[in-house]
Amino acid sequence: MTAKTILDNDSMTFLEGYLNNASPTGFEKEGQKLWMDYIKPYVDTVFTDTYGTCVGVINPDAEFKVVIEGHADEISWYVNYIAEDGMIYVIRNGGSDQMIAPSKRVNIHTKNGIVKGVFGWPAIHTRLRAGKDEPTPKIENIFIDCGCESKAEVEALGIHVGCVITYPDSFEILNDNKFVCRALDNRMGGFMIAEVARLLKENNKKLPFGLYITNSVQEEVGLRGAEMITQSIKPNIAIVTDVCHDSTTPMIDKKIEGETKIGSGPVITYAPAVQNNLRDLIIDTAEKNSIPFQRLASSRVTGTDTDAFAYSNGGVASALISLPLRYMHTTVEMVHKNDVENVIKLIYETLLNIENNHDFNYFK
Repeated sequence: MTAKTILDNDSMTFLEGYLNNASPTGFEKEGQKLWMDYIKPYVDTVFTDTYGTCVGVINPDAEFKVVIEGHADEISWYVNYIAEDGMIYVIRNGGSDQMIAPSKRVNIHTKNGIVKGVFGWPAIHTRLRAGKDEPTPKIENIFIDCGCESKAEVEALGIHVGCVITYPDSFEILNDNKFVCRALDNRMGGFMIAEVARLLKENNKKLPFGLYITNSVQEEVGLRGAEMITQSIKPNIAIVTDVCHDSTTPMIDKKIEGETKIGSGPVITYAPAVQNNLRDLIIDTAEKNSIPFQRLASSRVTGTDTDAFAYSNGGVASALISLPLRYMHTTVEMVHKNDVENVIKLIYETLLNIENNHDFNYFK
């Protein structure tokens, strides 16, 4: 298997549909249905938990359990207040960035279906009048206009406090090898672990342990889905995949963020939650299979579901393989196709190196 053959036409069709579908935190159901339908042919069984985390299992009767995991949710907004003039004010659902909101189109999700709207913003002519300070977008001054003239008209569309709001920006490819979309953080993770399951099946690889391909919910609000599902699975090992920053674009200080770049390979993290022996196995696997990789250090926490798995159930040997990404938490997140393929390959090859009852004793 070579990296350039990993993504086929069926994979790309699934990826585009999966990314274009909205899956905001707490409302991941439709995206999870797509993911489960795709993974079912490649696993022995599928199950879900109370809040919507989905797990495909290979060898479900095995006592030794290995998790590979990504998270399914995307950042979004909640309707927080509807003014009498029909303007809608919002609060965050996850780490939504108010700086990019002005002039963005939005989808407001209601029981009656999607209602279209826009984040309005004063015209530059009115903002630059003499004697006025240039306003900046803040949670308290950004607003959505859905074309209504009153609160009653807004409510008649089915919009109420608590409706979730997403951006409609869809998947595209730039320069043949850059994937661009909102919510690559981290539906790319769900996609990549599903591709690992597909490759295991198509290459007829038999694993000596139970493999739990886990697409968790609610990472964007505190790793909550991973916290729940790790208690249900009780894994021995967890390999998590998420995104990290491409720190080579303008206005990022590499002395603070480290240096990682799209196109230069998966990123392997050093952090307290990352079990040293498992990380070393991943690095050895990369080197033996000529998979390019980068290194990143995280102070205290990784900020990913790795932390939830590592500190659960008395301690689970956990590691993090990240996909470098540009413009995180915007609608134009960008990753490199080669990195996507190499993350898939690295997880795949690492699994083939893990033996049944593999001992990751810290002092070994």
